[in-house]
Amino acid sequence: MRMRILCLMLCLATILPMGSWALAAEDAAVDQAVEGTYFLVDGNVCEDPGITVYNGITYVSLVNAVLALRPEAVIAWEGEYVVVTDEGLDIRVRVGDQYIQANGRCLYVLNGIIAQNGRVLVPVRTIAQAMGGWVSWSQESGVVEVYSGESAIISGESYYNSDSLYWLSRIISAESGNQSLDGKLAVGTVIMNRVESPLFPNTIYDVIFAPNQFSPASNGSINREPNAESVVAAKLILEGVRVGGSSLYFVNPSTTPNSWAERNRTYVTTIGAHAFFS
Repeated sequence: MRMRILCLMLCLATILPMGSWALAAEDAAVDQAVEGTYFLVDGNVCEDPGITVYNGITYVSLVNAVLALRPEAVIAWEGEYVVVTDEGLDIRVRVGDQYIQANGRCLYVLNGIIAQNGRVLVPVRTIAQAMGGWVSWSQESGVVEVYSGESAIISGESYYNSDSLYWLSRIISAESGNQSLDGKLAVGTVIMNRVESPLFPNTIYDVIFAPNQFSPASNGSINREPNAESVVAAKLILEGVRVGGSSLYFVNPSTTPNSWAERNRTYVTTIGAHAFFS
């Protein structure tokens, strides 16, 4: 496939502050708004009335972006999902989700997938990544250029370490399976923060099974099949998403009042039923 350039010219818009605990690559993905409501593909103008900036993130019409980069792609509705298929490519998008599923991977969408005027809108950087492309920003010309690569995004089966995904999804489900996605991500963040800290073991498995740390590891509940969103959360964590900052501990204050972490560690935030401490 030859390289294509997708140049997005965006309307001036007010950039709203982002209210989220996610500390991943979104910081690098914040776009600026410039003039126009069209993009260029191989020098040809393609109108896209769906282009908008929402909370600092540039969104485009899913259909327009997909067909601009892969004219031969098939786009169909399957229940609540918009499904994109092409050679070596399977993308699933659902309005309201905080992620795009692409070839078995989960790519984070800070503000979620949105619908506007009958169109499904997705962040331009995320859909480019899902299709194996990337984005650059020219501040001088005010143009966002999206480049399509030679192939689709590498599959989840190849990208994720199977043992890491297995244990991370299970501890997330056992500790926070009934919490929101952000709550699940925050628990996963604690695990990864410990892996990266010199105070704890340096593998996901060893962090989880360290003595007297996580009750599901000792009572056996970690061996239960994780629910679907816990698997999604584990994939997002392995993609680099972080929620809850530098947290190393979490407790449920309603079931464990006056805990050791509450007495001895620095409070970070509360997400759902859990309080987090660094």
